Amino acid sequence: PIPMLASALRTSATKFARTAFPTTRRFTNTSTRLMSVTAGSDKIVLVTGSTGRVGKEVVARLSQIPGFTVRAATRDKAEYATSLGAHETVAFDLEDDKTWAPAMQGVTHLFSSTQDKFIGQHMAFAKWCGETESIQKNLHHVVRVSCFGADTNTNAYDSETHVSRSNAGIPLMLQHYWWSEECFIAAGFGKKLTVIRGNFYMNHLLKNELESIKNDNTFKSPLGECKNSFVACNDMGEAAVACFVDGVERHGDKFYDICGAQSTSMGDVAAVLTKALASAEAKTICPEAAGKVITYQPQDVNQFEKDFGTTRAEFFEYLQNGFYSRCSPDFYNLTGHKPMTYYEYLTQKGAAGDTGLAELFSAQGAIFTKGVDQFKDLKDVKK
Repeated sequence: PIPMLASALRTSATKFARTAFPTTRRFTNTSTRLMSVTAGSDKIVLVTGSTGRVGKEVVARLSQIPGFTVRAATRDKAEYATSLGAHETVAFDLEDDKTWAPAMQGVTHLFSSTQDKFIGQHMAFAKWCGETESIQKNLHHVVRVSCFGADTNTNAYDSETHVSRSNAGIPLMLQHYWWSEECFIAAGFGKKLTVIRGNFYMNHLLKNELESIKNDNTFKSPLGECKNSFVACNDMGEAAVACFVDGVERHGDKFYDICGAQSTSMGDVAAVLTKALASAEAKTICPEAAGKVITYQPQDVNQFEKDFGTTRAEFFEYLQNGFYSRCSPDFYNLTGHKPMTYYEYLTQKGAAGDTGLAELFSAQGAIFTKGVDQFKDLKDVKK
């Protein structure tokens, strides 16, 4: 009966896959407080990064599944998190360890998502969770968002061996993605850990090119003609929710590579974006770019390094050498259907109520600024 129930719940969850969700939701005022278990619910899920591109999908999907109380961790967007469907909101800041204990009170399930620059604080949080007796006892399942290419748990990558260049190591950012998983294993959560390893997110490479798209009908990138299987944030969220619903018994100590349905070059991206900008929604979302034909302009990698720093530029080299070109069956095996294509992501609403086109022209995921190397100190972070 229990496996049948889990299967039924997952079927219900995956029905959300291509459903058009409302753009607005009933808002219930909540405040930061010490949380208590919601009546009738036996699973309390703390969703970190709850208002980000993946977290918002996790909140919107999981909040509709019976048996889960969704607690959205946020610095300053409690109202938006509640509008997504969160049952509770709580202040949480990796840079402020005083927020950790109230946020984790009674938590049985953790969705872990962290910006790259906070790897040091993330590792400290995982270590703290392992050293806190009540959390070690009560936390049944951790689903971590990561990226494939550097781990020594399911693979035997050598950190000193670059995939396509002699006398070089694996890019630091890739190593840090592995560290973000490894710290949970070291903290004693290995059998309770599921990792959703995504490719680069669709739209991510365009976030710093929006003004050029709107004003000049172009965007620049150093990736050239290499095709990469960029992943939809919606699919990352759906995969995570499927793992929560199926349970740790099925997905504990499991690691999944999540990619898009097809590999695309920068020229392909320009063509798909042009098609999406011809839609009716584009006139509302981005009137300055609506109806335009967008073209791709190759960018000198040295200029890209000047714009964003050595650490990010080194990571982008893996998007130029074919390492992230392949598509993976893992999303299909988790959900029973194909992942999204780029055009589908741009034009279809996710569980959170917006399309990928709306996400592209929003502030979500706009975490890089030209001329600012936010990773310049990451070389000093140690495990």
